[in-house]
This record gives sequence, C-alpha cells and structure tokens, in this order.
Amino acid sequence: MTYQFPKDFLWGTATAAHQVEGNNINCDTWVLEHTPGAPYLEPSGDACDHYHRYREDIAMLAGLGFNTYRFSIEWCRVEPEDGFFSTAVLEHYRRMLATCHEHGLKPLVTLHHFTTPRWMMALGGWETPAMMERFARYCEQVVSYLGDLIYAACTINEANISSMLASMNYLPPVDMLRESDWWISAARKMGADPSNMMPFMYASTDTARHVILETHRKATIALKSGKTNFPVGITLALQDIQAVPGGEKQAQEARFLINDYWLEAIRGDDFVGVQNYSRMRFGAEGSLTSEVGVETTQMGYEFWPEALEATLREAARVAQIPIIITENGIGIADDSRRIAFIERALQGVIRCLKDGLDVRGYTYWSAMDNFEWNLGYTPTFGIIAVDRQTQVRFPKPSARWLGNIARANTF
Repeated sequence: MTYQFPKDFLWGTATAAHQVEGNNINCDTWVLEHTPGAPYLEPSGDACDHYHRYREDIAMLAGLGFNTYRFSIEWCRVEPEDGFFSTAVLEHYRRMLATCHEHGLKPLVTLHHFTTPRWMMALGGWETPAMMERFARYCEQVVSYLGDLIYAACTINEANISSMLASMNYLPPVDMLRESDWWISAARKMGADPSNMMPFMYASTDTARHVILETHRKATIALKSGKTNFPVGITLALQDIQAVPGGEKQAQEARFLINDYWLEAIRGDDFVGVQNYSRMRFGAEGSLTSEVGVETTQMGYEFWPEALEATLREAARVAQIPIIITENGIGIADDSRRIAFIERALQGVIRCLKDGLDVRGYTYWSAMDNFEWNLGYTPTFGIIAVDRQTQVRFPKPSARWLGNIARANTF
C-alpha cells in the first residue's frame, strides 16, 4: 500500500558547518582536536570543503529529489572576535541561502551546532550568563543580514546532548575534566581559565543547563526581532528509553533528565527538532550496553530504527508543539542496511501521522560522510560518499532511494 505524505512535507538532509566546511580555526573544537591527549581520533582539517563546494553540493541534493537542506551558520566565522562581525562571511552564507532557493530547497538553518568561538571560551563558555547576551547579539546580526532567505531556524543543536552523554557515562565528572592535562592545555590556548571553561558538549551541570535554555529563549526573541517572520525552534537528541526488570526507576530518571525536562521547557516554541538514532536501556545498576543478538552500528549503539517513532510520540505528548525530524540516520558501511534503517524509521513516522501527530518533515543525517567529532572520519553516516583526497562526491544507492521518496512524497 502506498502512503501519501502531507502536502509541503519537508524532505531533506543535514550537515553541520564544522563537520563539512573545513578549517574552522576560530572555534573551541579546533583547539581541542589539536591538543595532545584530548579525546579526538583526528582533526577535522579540510573536512569536505563544503565552504567552497556548497554550490555543487546543494545542486546535487536538489537533483536527488529533496526539497529541504538543513545546515548551520558558523558563529565562529561570523564573529571571529568579540563584537566583530564579518560582512564577507555573512555574504558567504547569504550566497548559500540564495543557492538553496535557486534549486528549490527550503533552508532550515541552525545557529549553533556544537562549536563556540575561542573568545567565548575565554569568557567561560556555556556556564556564564555572558553567553546569553553574546549569542543573542549574534542572532540579531544573522536575522538582520540573512533573515529574508531563512525558511526556519533552530537556535541550538541538541541542547540536551551533554545530559545524554552524562547519563550514558560517556562524560567524566566536570571536576575530573578540569584537572586533566589536555583540558588545562586547551584552556590556556584559548586564554580561558580551566576551572570555569565549559565547551558545549561537556556542559552537563545544572548551571550549564540553565544557561543553555535561557540562551535559547533570548536567541528566539532576537531571531523574531527582524522584519521577516519564520518559525524558530530548538533541536533535542531524544532517546527511546526502555527498562529491563529492575531498571524502571533508573529509566524514569533518565527519561526526565534527557527528554522531558527539555520538552517541558520548550512548550510554546514554534516547533521542536527531534533527533534520534537508537534506544537506551536501563537496568538496576544504570545504563546497559547493547542487547545480545541486536545488530550494532559503527558508533557502537544498536540498530533500532523504531526508536524514532517512540521519541516522536513522547515529544508530541510532552512538548505539545509541531515536530520536524531534524536528524535521523545511521553510521554504517553497508548502504543496504542504511536503506533498511530508513525504511523502518519512516514506517514509524507514517504511523505517527496516521494517528494525527503534527510531524512536518524528515531530515536525514547526514548529506555526506563527514567529521564525526571524537570519532573523526571513521563513521559513515552520509548518503553521499566523499573522497577526501580529491573531494569528489559519490551518491550512494540510499541517496537515490530516499530522493525518489522525497520527490514523489509517497512511500
């Protein structure tokens, strides 16, 4: 049976500036990548050179059949020094936005995707109230210069990412981090105090969560201060949290910390960007590793596409606002398994739509194989392969398969 998606349903792919543009030297992550002892397998380097090759990339995505492109504007490029805004960089992103419109792609823009200017780290990063004013000021510049070309905006990508990583025991305690040699060395490179520097992906403290949410609120006001009127939301890394016998209390606590705390806080926003890749299981002792017999991905977590449906239903129930799936995907070498993953995930989306949930789009992560943070270039999430020596792009079978669904708006 064929399912017809709603008219104007968004079909897209996503990237993030630091992961694809290359040579994002003014950000904190660049410093961390080049600090001995830091938990990065390799530096981002030239990445996919998307900063210079965006025209061919956008044209390729449109040619495949998509109608939306989610990408991030890089704060560290726009404002390389505190209070100095680069007109040349703003013009670059204006050309990117115009290229999207030229090819019939709705630009879904993210204002912060994990990376923060070095100078902001010197002020304390994501634990200082100064973040709220500085980020709002940056958003005002963006909306003033680019607002007429933006379809919708996400203030902060995966605002809850550090809460999730802490729940999975991926982050050591903050006090331990701040005593690490690599942390102290990186802080000194950025002119920061190691005892109060807070990069975004490590911002798991109560103070940081408060700063993140208040920064989102002030950024939303700033983005709505322009002459244009586009929807503004935030994206969350939501987890399908499950309990094995004895783990019900732990699962409930994790569900609140990772999902519901944030979903409750954003009621009244224009939309929430739901991002999901797998499930999390909890037992009496806390988070569990993969279940025996369940396929795993290059990231080490379970092949569990049904998790998307569970998180969509939770987002609809708790936040009670429209939903855009801003990321869903899989890091895997076998592209046929990618197609199988997306197929099962979309079946869950269809069930949600049939039940009346206000889901407005599906954006696959990612457009291209790219820099996956601590794990470097090993995981391959893209529907387009990239030869990083020649920067030649090669669409995978999954790109044409998903593009055909997008073009027809049917499944």
